[in-house]
Amino acid sequence: MNFYSLYDQGFARVAAVTLPVALADPATNARRIIEAATEAHNQGCSLVVFPELSLTGYTAEDLFLSDVMYDEVIKALQEIKEASKELTPLILVGSPLRHAANLYNTAIAIHKGHFLAVKPKLHIPNYGEFYEVRWFAQISAWQVPAEFKIGKDVVPGFACPALQATDLPAFVVAPEICEELWVTSPVSADASACGATIIANLSSSPVTVGRARDRRLMCQSASHRGACAYIYTSSGEGESTNDLAWDGQALIYEAGDLVKENQRFHRGLQLTIADIDLDRLRHQQQRMNTFTHVSAEDTQVIEFELNPPHTDLGLQRQIQRFPYVPSDPATMDEDCFEAYNIQVSSLMRRLESIGPNVKPVLGVSGGLDSTQALLVCVEAMDRLGRPREYILTFTMPGFATTEHTRSNAQALSEALGTTFETLDIRPAATQMLKEMGHPFGRGEEVYDVTFENVQAGLRTDFLFRIANARGGIVIGTGDLSELALGWCTYGVGDHMSHYSVNPGVPKTLMQHLVRWVVSSGKFNEPVNDILNSILDTEITPELIPLKAGEEPQSTQSSIGPYSLHDFTLYYTLKYGYRVEKIAFRAWHAWRDAAAGEWPLGYPEGDRVQYGLEDILMWQRLFFRRFFQNQFKRTAVPNGVKVLPAGSLSPRGDWRMPSDALADAWLRRIDDLGLSLGFEVVKK
Repeated sequence: MNFYSLYDQGFARVAAVTLPVALADPATNARRIIEAATEAHNQGCSLVVFPELSLTGYTAEDLFLSDVMYDEVIKALQEIKEASKELTPLILVGSPLRHAANLYNTAIAIHKGHFLAVKPKLHIPNYGEFYEVRWFAQISAWQVPAEFKIGKDVVPGFACPALQATDLPAFVVAPEICEELWVTSPVSADASACGATIIANLSSSPVTVGRARDRRLMCQSASHRGACAYIYTSSGEGESTNDLAWDGQALIYEAGDLVKENQRFHRGLQLTIADIDLDRLRHQQQRMNTFTHVSAEDTQVIEFELNPPHTDLGLQRQIQRFPYVPSDPATMDEDCFEAYNIQVSSLMRRLESIGPNVKPVLGVSGGLDSTQALLVCVEAMDRLGRPREYILTFTMPGFATTEHTRSNAQALSEALGTTFETLDIRPAATQMLKEMGHPFGRGEEVYDVTFENVQAGLRTDFLFRIANARGGIVIGTGDLSELALGWCTYGVGDHMSHYSVNPGVPKTLMQHLVRWVVSSGKFNEPVNDILNSILDTEITPELIPLKAGEEPQSTQSSIGPYSLHDFTLYYTLKYGYRVEKIAFRAWHAWRDAAAGEWPLGYPEGDRVQYGLEDILMWQRLFFRRFFQNQFKRTAVPNGVKVLPAGSLSPRGDWRMPSDALADAWLRRIDDLGLSLGFEVVKK
């Protein structure tokens, strides 16, 4: 495969075309259609979609019944077919076609010098401003002619054709014509249930105030419901304005997400081009076991060889650096509101089920995770009408705890009105290490994993015993990213609690949740000042003592940047992508810090970029740790799922044997690096 080829990476480039129509002049329209298809070919497209009746214009009215114009239609279609021999894209063009005594409003599929299929419009509107039944046959699916004649060509007719590329199996295109989207049972619903990944709507929708919003809603809904891409293009310049106006709207959605929209009321040719992730659509369809539980008898598959270009065409879509974090401020606000309230309401339910006097017990370190857990506890107790003093917070300094983090933890706990205590674990840890025969117990400066885990384990052990003695439950603070990487001490360590509030929240979203709490005005300014100080603090486990002048122990310098790990985690959990596809997406998202959007409020100093060598190095470490640490996830405590991309609970979203091997994933990463000219560093 060519790593840099979007087609080798499971994408397809598509184009929705709006262009000036020469009303009742098929020859001119054919020339313009060929020019647009050629431009789409030059830009590497595999599909180009034109509006409804684009060969004649939608507003030709009684001229549809003219023999002169129909003769011109047939000649124009032959010209397009002939020109398509030199072009890559599958062309969908709208045209009237006769069969027997009827005239049909059709979508015609053309590729490499062949008419592949004719799809007549089944739902003919005759209300409001529409009068199509005056010219076009109103038929049911079972009445569709089996064959149409276009000159000397005999072309099969289908109520719902699905055109599948044999050399790009996930490329399955089903045409739909305007009104068929608006009915209660859309044609595209059956097509997507049969595996169509792309629905192309050839439309001629006149514009009135608010109509564009309606189209967006319909297309988004069809795309989301069908787990497909939805390409919509409508008539514009050149249509008759006797009584109606035309805006030439074009939309491209992918699984409910708007990928591209054109400029409405544009004069001249306009190609709206986007790269669709076919792998995403295929995975989403196959994961929904209710997806195909519909009748789809009328959908028929027509196979053809697409032969798309396998060169580096770039990527015409923005890949979000933080797939868990929306870049749109309004969406970010809504997501943070929902995530926070999911956490709070879930903890409230657990506290209510235990009893009115139960006390949340948690360790506070001055880091983001324990801070968010504390904020959730406070909100839950407030809503339950229980005193904040019932929340028992402990800072437990170890051998490397800094005054900055310890004082932040204390200041926040006291400012929120919780019951705060300091419990120094160093004497107990020293005693345990001495009894174990660890070199540190003899005074040697040996700071290994055992040295770290003794501290982490003692903290949790103290919390459990305190909860037992004081009528409380231990609230876990670990997050989704730490579970994925196994960055937690198993058993009686930060791996365990009575109930965990953060296991559905990835590290890259955590800071935004805390920022959202600050901006929401839930707490007073002194609390917000402390939260901002915590947000500015380096992520660190604070387990290894520092020498004079040394930087604090950094989690991300040990296990890699959470930004890249969360990127890999998202596409592993939600779609099960190949490592090459994840790396390709990561490269396009992270290779240029100056390109694309960053989440609102993201610190300027943290806006970094990564090359392929770094991306593959950390991806390799992710998969090694992800597989090695499944045994920890198999035994996680209860904790609520927050994001649709999934959680790692063995009772919910993720089931995986603890003894599965990562070898296949690691080999492919190593082989990919060699194919790109370097050896992937093994960390």
